[in-house]
Amino acid sequence: MLDSKAQPPGPPAPDAHLHPETRLVHGGILRSQFGETSEALFLTQGFVYDRAETCEARFKNEDPGYQYTRYSNPTVSMFEDRLAMLEGAEACRAVATGMAAVNGALMGLVKAGDHVVAPRAMFGSCRWIIEEMLPRFGVTSTLVDGTDLDQWRKAAATPNTTVFFLETPCNPTLEVLDIAGIAAIAHEVGALLIVDNVFATPLYQRPLALGADVVVYSATKHIDGQGRCMGGAILASKVLIEERIQLYLRMTGPSISPFNAWVLLKSLELMPVRIARQAETAGRLADAMLGIPGVTKVIYPGRKDHPQADVIARQMSGPSTLIAFEVTGGKAGAFRFQNALKLVSISNNLGDVKSLITHPATTTHSRFKPEERADLGISDGMLRLSVGLEHIDDLVADLKQAAEVL
Repeated sequence: MLDSKAQPPGPPAPDAHLHPETRLVHGGILRSQFGETSEALFLTQGFVYDRAETCEARFKNEDPGYQYTRYSNPTVSMFEDRLAMLEGAEACRAVATGMAAVNGALMGLVKAGDHVVAPRAMFGSCRWIIEEMLPRFGVTSTLVDGTDLDQWRKAAATPNTTVFFLETPCNPTLEVLDIAGIAAIAHEVGALLIVDNVFATPLYQRPLALGADVVVYSATKHIDGQGRCMGGAILASKVLIEERIQLYLRMTGPSISPFNAWVLLKSLELMPVRIARQAETAGRLADAMLGIPGVTKVIYPGRKDHPQADVIARQMSGPSTLIAFEVTGGKAGAFRFQNALKLVSISNNLGDVKSLITHPATTTHSRFKPEERADLGISDGMLRLSVGLEHIDDLVADLKQAAEVL
């Protein structure tokens, strides 16, 4: 069997000649004595020790090995190592959900008296942590227009600015922020930059290479890609993970189930195929939507008319699987449109092989005041479409017939 005394594996040094698709099939494998082809699933809560002295040494971090699945687990380690190889990170820690990753990264890096800078445009739960939760622990924040580097620079002048947080492309407006430019501003004042890279995926955007210090994912989205399980991940340098974030995760317990980690591990193998097809379909669909009566605006990271097309060209190696668009009739029109869809499903999830649509003003951003949504460009007629693996002709036909009710 696997040697329980063995050092939990760290990500192997990336092999320069191996492409991401190959790393996602062969990276981070731990085999038992049975030599299984598919990675093993270790459904265990704890691990046994040959002697009491070994157990003591493990808990003092003097003897390498697994102690308790809340801390680490062989299956979880394989998922972490494979994702770290893809991201180009020194270390990765998997957690139960994407929001556990956001919370763990922020709470691991801030303390009372610190100041956080973030864009106004971000997922509602992320903004709640920054605006509502962090102040309870004495951490202040400033929200800025994420596309305006001068606003980041001005906010960074606040004493004790220690963390910048952003997501790009943003949810749901698909604004794209200049990671390299923002990272430079953060580092000028000694702050760290956390990037939520969910919408771009690790295949089409590399925040660490652009200057970010920490990358977070909701693995529930594109990494699983099939609506099956929850998961999240935090990636950074070994020093940041081990000295700033790991202890917080161990003590508070947002650990991922080994079963979920195994599902996500196997999902990584096919992610390049899924994402490439979904992004290609999304681009063609965005073009087609401009000709549908009742659709008044289409935003897609990949079209030349995107407001931040120049930034996209610099920092993204591929487009998106998501489209933001507006229909006539405000909320009533958006609801009629969604209800008329026959193929696309109404769901607040994204990154699935099934195409999903949601109305941000009444779902992901419903806690925002109307004036706040208006300031972010989230109109009552805006819809967010996550494009799946259906045939492009079928998706176009579904959107066209639904638009007849507008």
